[in-house]
Amino acid sequence: MKTLSGLILSLFILLGVTNSGIAQTQDSSKYHIAVFLPLYLDSAFDASGNYRFDQNFPKYLNPGLEFYEGLQLAMDSLKKTGAPVDITVYDTRSESKSLEQMLEEPAFAKMQMIIGHVTVAELRVLANAARNRSIPFINVNFPNDGGIVNNPEYVILNTTLHSHCEAIYKFIQRNWATSNILYLRKAGVQEDRLRIDFADIEKNTASVPLKMKYINLDNSVDLRLLAPYLDSNVKTVILVGSLDENFGKSICAKLAPLSKSYPMKMLGMPTWDAVNDFNTPAYADLEIYYTTPFYINPADSLAMSIQQYFKTRFYSRPSDMVYRGFETVLHFGQLLEVNKGKLDGNIGIRKFKVFNDFDIQPVFTNKETGTQVTATGTITLQYLENKKLYFIKKVNGNVVAVY
Repeated sequence: MKTLSGLILSLFILLGVTNSGIAQTQDSSKYHIAVFLPLYLDSAFDASGNYRFDQNFPKYLNPGLEFYEGLQLAMDSLKKTGAPVDITVYDTRSESKSLEQMLEEPAFAKMQMIIGHVTVAELRVLANAARNRSIPFINVNFPNDGGIVNNPEYVILNTTLHSHCEAIYKFIQRNWATSNILYLRKAGVQEDRLRIDFADIEKNTASVPLKMKYINLDNSVDLRLLAPYLDSNVKTVILVGSLDENFGKSICAKLAPLSKSYPMKMLGMPTWDAVNDFNTPAYADLEIYYTTPFYINPADSLAMSIQQYFKTRFYSRPSDMVYRGFETVLHFGQLLEVNKGKLDGNIGIRKFKVFNDFDIQPVFTNKETGTQVTATGTITLQYLENKKLYFIKKVNGNVVAVY
């Protein structure tokens, strides 16, 4: 707690009395990036600079602060290489200035890129600002288009749910197309959306469509409904079509004892990345798969150096958002430099890998059907999206394979 509050105090000092942004000395020879983060500095400190929460540290402060710490580490790396990149950080939870007012400040006119940890409302404001100024906006956290249309400057780094569904469908096609495939869901609006996504993907697949059996369950997950579909002589692939983590955990826990008699593979949505219970005995020996656009290899030398830094300085481990802040700023900062501050069509260049192989592709929409299509036919460019997804395989809570 002492080290974390010390970090946020230093952050407050850097912000100064304007409470609008942290900036290095700007000059025209540098490439300028605006980073928008939920830092909550007005609520964390009073007018005298005193920390309001004593020895407590509210969880809502974590994402912005952790991203900022990763940003600082990235700036240290950029300085070591001599990259002339200048960062200005804006507190989107400032009580003295609105987001719109920040965008009207003279300093913002110099910006050549926007990076943001955003809500859907902030996403729309920043995406519009990026389009109007013809500079890229990197949305680092929100896995949704937010209703943005016809905006080639808008980049979704945290892959959308539709793209996760596409990847899962193709993964099953490549690996288990001839297996017994069950799609389990419950009633719900999100579940209906997922079912529509998979139906659309199935309809438009260039390969042979999967022969999925769709089964509706309630929250009790009655195994008697599944018994007719299980065969000890045939591999069964079970796809859980729900974002509800508890529903997915319940299905996995009830099927785990049967997995030795009935060979099966369990596939879930990206929300399974946050499930810590998979390392408990309730899921023993069950093969569990899910997708994620962000995977940090624990054996990676750079990741290990960041872990050591946090262990030494904060007596803790870096969170995923620390890595996200480090990777985003370092990757796109180098891209901005090598392209002389004007990325244009080069934002998808696959170089300067930090931890993940970003694959930023244009997403087009068919004007007649409204469905996502490839760059052929009657189409409209809507936004850019990171299409690279990793498949994580866990057994007994341990990551045993990454595809």
